[in-house]
Amino acid sequence: MKTAIEAVGKTDVGLVRKNNEDSLGYDVAHGIFVVCDGMGGQAAGEKASRIAVSTVLDYFQNLHKPTDSKVISQRIRGVSREANQLAAAVRLANQAIRDASARNPQWSGMGCTIVAVLCCNNKFSIGHVGDSRIYLIRGDAIFQLTSDHSLVMEQVRRGLMTRDEAEHSKMQNVIVRALGADESVEPDLEDHKFISGDVLLLCSDGLSRYVKESDMQETIRRVHSLEKACDQLIELAKAGASDDNITCLLVRAVEQSWYKRLLR
Repeated sequence: MKTAIEAVGKTDVGLVRKNNEDSLGYDVAHGIFVVCDGMGGQAAGEKASRIAVSTVLDYFQNLHKPTDSKVISQRIRGVSREANQLAAAVRLANQAIRDASARNPQWSGMGCTIVAVLCCNNKFSIGHVGDSRIYLIRGDAIFQLTSDHSLVMEQVRRGLMTRDEAEHSKMQNVIVRALGADESVEPDLEDHKFISGDVLLLCSDGLSRYVKESDMQETIRRVHSLEKACDQLIELAKAGASDDNITCLLVRAVEQSWYKRLLR
């Protein structure tokens, strides 16, 4: 049976920060969902994350329009057309952040992380740069689909640090790949099946660092309302003493009855 999509996203300044450098955006009609976490002083991080979200959404809302940008033509083998579209959108976001930084010296050095999902025909593709995360909740299990582009996770991958040591390291916030940092950037890409009942959680590290995966899974499965589940996940992060902005975007695949498809 064909699946439809439900989505709810919320962002919270948190308990410590004065401004919110996280941004989120989504367009159910085009199947695109994005969360970004900004970095940079004088509100530059907030600007970078907003530029990235708006650039990605605009790309998918205007796919039919021609573009002469060279970054669009770079194709990555081994992943779907949709994953390559995500890569193109992420590259454009990187370019837009760097262009804005060049025009405005006060924003020099600004950047952001990004996680993005593109849903199409009972499948979804993911792209990410940085340490924001995407989780898949399927049945009674939760899977982290992204691998942080951070200094500590690089050390874990090289066998220099255990995952537990990484989770307690004071260097967790050191990012080794981000939008805006370099002239070019390549996101990690994957394709997955999207099964009715699946829930995707896109979040900034203000949530993932302070809420256990088991609590994420239990909350999402226990609370049917995506809006209430977002609220509860944010409150769990605050209860865990999160010192960062907190963003949560939930995307659920639901069965679409035959008569509802006829009414579309």
